[in-house]
This record gives sequence, C-alpha cells and structure tokens, in this order.
Amino acid sequence: MPTAKIIKRNFYVKTVLKAIFIIGIITVASTSPYFWPNVLKKISKRGECQKLLKTFKRNKVLDTFSYLKSKGMIKIKESNKQIYISLTDKGKRWAGKYQINDLKIKKPKTWDKKWRIAIFDVKNEHCIKRESLRGKLKQLDFYQIQKSVWAYPYECTEEVNLLRKFFGLSKNELKILLVEKIEEDQEIKEYYRLI
Repeated sequence: MPTAKIIKRNFYVKTVLKAIFIIGIITVASTSPYFWPNVLKKISKRGECQKLLKTFKRNKVLDTFSYLKSKGMIKIKESNKQIYISLTDKGKRWAGKYQINDLKIKKPKTWDKKWRIAIFDVKNEHCIKRESLRGKLKQLDFYQIQKSVWAYPYECTEEVNLLRKFFGLSKNELKILLVEKIEEDQEIKEYYRLI
C-alpha cells in the first residue's frame, strides 16, 4: 500500500511531466533570484496544473526536479545564462501515458446536432495498439457503430489528436469525421440521452 508521501510525490511528478510535455521546453534566466517561482509559474499556466501554485513549496519543486533528473526523465541544460528544462524520451513516454490515462472530454450544455465519427484502420501487426485504442475510445464513452467506427456527439478533435500522437498513428490510420446525420441513430441518441 503506497504511503501518503509516495502518493503526494507521484502527484507532483505526474503534474510536472504533463506540464513540460505540453509546454515543450521551459526556459528561465539562470541569474534570476526567482528561478524556481518562475519555473512554477510557467508550469502552472496550464489549467490542470494550477493546483501546484497552492500546494508546491520551493523544496517540493527542487525535490521533484531532482527526482525526475535522477530517473532520467528530464534534461536540465545551461547555456547563455539561460536554463533549459526538457523531457528525455523516457520522460515523454511517461508524460504521454499520464496524459492519456487522465484524458477526459468536456461535455457542453447543449448538443450541436453533429456527430464526430472516429474511424481507424490499424494493421494486424499493430494489434495491441489497435485494441488499446479501441479500449480508450470505449473508456471515453464513444459509441461503437462497427468494429473500427465509433461515434461521439461532442467536440473531441483535440482528444483524438492526443490519441493519434500517443499511439503513433497517422491521419490515414485514425480519422475524425464531422457528420450531420447517422442512419438509424435512435439507439445512439438514447445512449447519450439526446432525445
């Protein structure tokens, strides 16, 4: 059973990795007396990371970055009085997993009466990838029309793009279509309580 200290550290690690993954590279002047607060501000610009401003203390920031560096997940490089913090390949893999695991689609108050259709064609040699994608679409509450055709009533382009990136799929392998009508859609509308 993980202790409260481990759970808290995992929260910090996960949040920092996801933030750097989204931002790309964090650049801060190495001479700044506000170095760590500036790093924290850059990370906390992402909505999901704003909790860090309230919960992170300076020593927690240092501990988290030291831990990530020791685990080979981030690179910290100094050049021309600037410090550059970026993810290693290992860090990118972990950040991608965290991002996919936490992926949710925000539902608007009203439906625009359009369907988002995710269709995919992943080769047999990548069957694990294909089954994982299918499982994730189901978890995100997509409705299966056919084996590789899934419908969703709300905007989800950003989330599908994240899935595409995470699974390493091209736009030919995973497409999103915007359609106004699906034949015999009564059952799907009932599933989403749209009638």
